[in-house]
Amino acid sequence: MPTLDELVGGGSALTAEDLITLHTLIADWQLLADLSFADLLLWVPLRADANSWPSGHLVVAQMRPTTGPTVLPTDLVGTQAAWGTRTDLDGALSEEKIMRSRAAVARDGFSMRDEVIPVRHNDRVIALVSRHTNANNQRTAGRLEEIYLESSNDLAEMMAEGLYPIANATGNVRVGDGLIRVDAQGKVRFASPNALSALRRFGIQSSIEDQDLGVVVTEALKFGARTPVDESLIPLFQGRSHRETEIERRGSILDVRVISLSKEHQKLGALVLLHDVSEIRRRERELLSKDVTIREIHHRVKNNLQTVSALLRLQARRLEDPAGRAALNEAVRRVAAIAVVHETLSNGAETDENVDIDLIIDRLMALVVDVSPTSERISVVRAGNAGHLPPHRATPLAMVLAELFQNALEHGLASSGETLTVTVTREANALEIKVSDDGAGLPADFDLASSTHLGLQIVKTLTENELQGSISLKERLGPGTDALLRIPL
Repeated sequence: MPTLDELVGGGSALTAEDLITLHTLIADWQLLADLSFADLLLWVPLRADANSWPSGHLVVAQMRPTTGPTVLPTDLVGTQAAWGTRTDLDGALSEEKIMRSRAAVARDGFSMRDEVIPVRHNDRVIALVSRHTNANNQRTAGRLEEIYLESSNDLAEMMAEGLYPIANATGNVRVGDGLIRVDAQGKVRFASPNALSALRRFGIQSSIEDQDLGVVVTEALKFGARTPVDESLIPLFQGRSHRETEIERRGSILDVRVISLSKEHQKLGALVLLHDVSEIRRRERELLSKDVTIREIHHRVKNNLQTVSALLRLQARRLEDPAGRAALNEAVRRVAAIAVVHETLSNGAETDENVDIDLIIDRLMALVVDVSPTSERISVVRAGNAGHLPPHRATPLAMVLAELFQNALEHGLASSGETLTVTVTREANALEIKVSDDGAGLPADFDLASSTHLGLQIVKTLTENELQGSISLKERLGPGTDALLRIPL
């Protein structure tokens, strides 16, 4: 589906500020649809330029209510109405006022009552919102419905005056979560059942009818509080400003949004929308605590592996047998390769518990090259991006790469060559990593399947059993060796 900017294109003569206003309206107009029990269409006038008369109107957005059935089941975004075919749209734009139909109109199998509201910005009408209500709806108009409709009409008037939509409105709290209507003095005129339930869970048990909502809420917050209560909450709940905030009392958390209502620069009161988010925040805190715990575990595993490496290194220094010393040093390197994975998981950068393989490759290359006796003349190059893998695959991959890097330095680049290159190719269903050196190359009778070298046996076993992949070593076209690792994803 095309976006608002794509639909508008160059045919509406709207400015960048106008488009921002329309985006703000779309982000928040679920509120208007729910209060109205009506479907909404957003129309922009079609003009050749800012000074030309419109040739018609274009629907650029549509919203259906969650508080009642829709009367516009068809997606109408992209629909055009030529000038003269919709007198309500033409009149609202030219006269710059709300146009209400006197009689129901039959359309798409429904009997509708239409209303068109100008969207004003910078003292000019930039768009229109049409409201469509089912005229045959036999819904009983109780106190809640009356307040909803009254509030929706107040917002419509504010839209026509250029006071709605409200900049930086988030729209996180819905009408059905809980609604309180306060008058111009901040006293409660009406509270929906859901709003009363949320307040009771918050600790406000007494009746709030005709009470100053700001005082009631702050008094509840002060009761048993160990820290000072924000006194700015009193004017907020009295409806003196637009704002969304959270308040907390004894584990109960309310997401609160206040919309100040006015008409012709006279304050009418405010809508206070409440949503009990206690359970949501509790789960978020549990997830955060779990995430911190997992990272701490990875950190401790890394520290333990580093301790093992240090002990093995001390043992290696005491050995006089060169073969034994070399074996322990290889064990140190392999333990260090595993520690690199846990270090990556514990540093806080991986929010989805996946491992950045490119970071692993870079650290392993630096680790292996730094301890090589030929490190001064060796340069390392990595090309391509491997992306992320889960830890259970990253750990064996890190060990395989460490062995391949060490093998290239120990056998390929020990006597000749200057460059160790890692080329990474990530496809939709496979990851290929090629480790290349420009050194001495493979022996003439080399066979990976029959090789008794411990490092290559580790590579082959981990690749086939843990990664379900394949590994091959072959001579390059020039001097050196290519080791190609392919892992299915």
